[in-house]
Amino acid sequence: MSLTVLIDYESGNLHSAEKAFERMAREADAGTVVVTSDADVVAKADRIVLPGDGAFPACAAALRGSGVYDALVEAVEKKGKPFLGICVGMQLMAAWGREYSDTPGLGWVDGEVVPITPSDTALKVPHMGWNDLVLEAQHPVFEGVSTGDHTYFVHSYHFEVADPDMRLAHVDYGGDVTAVVGRDTMLGMQFHPEKSQDIGLRMIRNFLTWAP
Repeated sequence: MSLTVLIDYESGNLHSAEKAFERMAREADAGTVVVTSDADVVAKADRIVLPGDGAFPACAAALRGSGVYDALVEAVEKKGKPFLGICVGMQLMAAWGREYSDTPGLGWVDGEVVPITPSDTALKVPHMGWNDLVLEAQHPVFEGVSTGDHTYFVHSYHFEVADPDMRLAHVDYGGDVTAVVGRDTMLGMQFHPEKSQDIGLRMIRNFLTWAP
């Protein structure tokens, strides 16, 4: 039976994400979902989810200081297990984070995480609430999703990717703000799919049934 793990490295409340992934796994008959901080469980996983809330440096330090870091890198980089980063979990895929200090990320998608600077000064930071996706590439995670569909964001920094082919979707917030990145078996979503109602749940289901 397929096993999906949500990594717990003490960087956010995982309750809503756990419930959303469990629900979609049941509906799609996509195996089991567990929240874990156990490296052995991560090593056995068929797919891996890395959530995250808070500041990039703190999340990066917590992840590298956790017992699951080496197992995560082994599973994703060397074994090609399907991976999904959510919010700061997506930002950690970058080469660098520029929040408070220059902090190295996982380096899985070249680019850097920088402050959101809307061209319209009336737009507030953090970027909080619903926004319309603009899909830039085809991907199985977008099955049943269209440009104009809404997802829910809460963030003050965004991922500027070095290779535009790795930005799969963006939203407009006084300029383009990266919404989804991806390469190989790796995906990242800046928004919270677990809080994005039907569209977010659809993308969770698509990830759980994705067979790259």
